[in-house]
Amino acid sequence: MPTLPAPPVPPRLIATDLDGTLLRDDATVSPRTVAALAAAEAAGLEVIFVTARPARWMEVVSAHVHGHGVAICGNGAAVVDLRRGGELVETRPLPRENALLIAGALRDAAPGATFAVERGPGFHHEAAYPRLMWDTPAQVAPIEKLLTADDDLPVLKLLAHHGTLDPDAFLALGREAAGEHGEFTRSSRIALLEISAPGVSKASTLAQRCRRRGIRPDEVVAFGDMPNDLPMLAWAGTAYAMANAHPAVLAATRHHTASNEDDGVARVIEMLLS
Repeated sequence: MPTLPAPPVPPRLIATDLDGTLLRDDATVSPRTVAALAAAEAAGLEVIFVTARPARWMEVVSAHVHGHGVAICGNGAAVVDLRRGGELVETRPLPRENALLIAGALRDAAPGATFAVERGPGFHHEAAYPRLMWDTPAQVAPIEKLLTADDDLPVLKLLAHHGTLDPDAFLALGREAAGEHGEFTRSSRIALLEISAPGVSKASTLAQRCRRRGIRPDEVVAFGDMPNDLPMLAWAGTAYAMANAHPAVLAATRHHTASNEDDGVARVIEMLLS
């Protein structure tokens, strides 16, 4: 059961991560969670999905956006309209010169690192980068070529994979080697770094959108499970770690709820509405 005193003020917005949080392990939304999201919207609470996923992977929840239809993707690098097929409505891109500096620094610090990049709506990677997801790359080439392509597509996320390093050690190494050039985080169980522009995170983009809507941090309830959720969980007035969360997330978060497999987000929403 959730550890849950009532929030200090009535919530106005629910911000939830997807993988490992709202979604089951098979990337589906349970009937109980579907009902809880609909009930929250009916009660006047805005629900916003805040995820590391790119816009093209949002079909799994696009039917459950109800009134607002907006999601924050790419760890804060993109805001998309789910009612329009994941159309980009706002981007906070990583400067290409920063991405090139980061790739060079990581190659020096972690030999064997391979790279991929989310550029606009497409995914591109180096030949040695492993096939981790179901995406078909638009282009396969060295990262230097991918980052100097003659187009105007924004670089939304640089990805760096290492086949042997511990995931948390790789994150610490990346931040030490090139943290001044970008925002480093991770959401995968493997050694896969996700790198955005300096200052771009789930928290900063969510805070920006809330300010525009007149929603204060203490009116936000947030859910997450991995290190990329930590800034958002720290910013929100009330934050929940899933039972299956990374140890650092559990340690940093006062409130805990059931796992993603056991409808942890839905349980809290039901309690809030009751």
